[in-house]
Amino acid sequence: MKDLIIISNEKIYFDSKSFFCDNIDLKSTPEGLSKNFTIHLIARSTKKKRAFKIENKLIKINIFSNIFSFLNKIKKLEKKNKKILVISISPYTFLASIILSFFKKEYFIYLRSDGFKEYESILGFFGPFIYGFMFSICSKFSNLISCNEKILRKKLGKIVYPSQLSNIWFYSQKEIEPTNPKLLYVGRLREEKGIFSLIEILKKDTSLNLNIVGSDNLEKSIQVPKNITINLIEKNEKNLIKIYDEHNIFILPSFTEGHPMVVLESLARLRPVIIFDDISHVATNKIGIFICKRNLSDLKEKINYIMQNYINIQDQIKKNILPSKEKFLTDLTNIISK
Repeated sequence: MKDLIIISNEKIYFDSKSFFCDNIDLKSTPEGLSKNFTIHLIARSTKKKRAFKIENKLIKINIFSNIFSFLNKIKKLEKKNKKILVISISPYTFLASIILSFFKKEYFIYLRSDGFKEYESILGFFGPFIYGFMFSICSKFSNLISCNEKILRKKLGKIVYPSQLSNIWFYSQKEIEPTNPKLLYVGRLREEKGIFSLIEILKKDTSLNLNIVGSDNLEKSIQVPKNITINLIEKNEKNLIKIYDEHNIFILPSFTEGHPMVVLESLARLRPVIIFDDISHVATNKIGIFICKRNLSDLKEKINYIMQNYINIQDQIKKNILPSKEKFLTDLTNIISK
């Protein structure tokens, strides 16, 4: 098999035996690609335990603790004739791209989310300018892969449709006729995910109950009202399917997203989804996603509409043709192999 080097900005935890990450993509993508490539994964190290165990029997994992060890690992790639996949654009992966470009190495950059909006949510006004500078340089010297045409900003690139959906997600789909809204959020508890914005909105109406399911603690300290619960769980398919089935509306409050897995998971379990208009593109070509403004009034209006028309909405959701994990990995493999 050919060698494939994957360079990621994500952090990996090592407990002397196993490797763990916080992003399911960093687990499933290298694992899936290992069927056709010998994977060498380069990522940052952390001392904080992460949620997802990477099955590393077929993956050679290199973690670095500082920028100097990182640059040294990247520089060594100049002497090796291997396929290279850079995941997302960040200061670390930007430096990797500069080095790879300097040594005229061919490489791919896989864009999983809208970096312009992501940097704006984290850094404010100057965020898009910083990301734009990195994006303009990286896009000149790499082969772009994206999960959404909008993210490419009119640059040439290949489109893939990420998915973690295996057949188990479609087994025993539960149709319900709910009386009260049971709201759910599944994801990382970070600023760019909009979870703090959603908490502030729901503080204004404690009749709306939200269950937050994450794998890490809140990124910043915030007072959580009684109508909101936070559960930190081990995320696996069996656990997640049970959680989706116990709720009736999924809310994704993110400021930026590419092709969010949680939306596909919710629709696979026939649960309607509410998103805010920051990420309206997520609703393209999908049935059962409702877009609202980031305020309590519009949110309640959408919730009431969904509850009043729930059975019909579930019937419509069944018409979705959702991408599978197998199709995503096949498409990504074909692009990298050419």
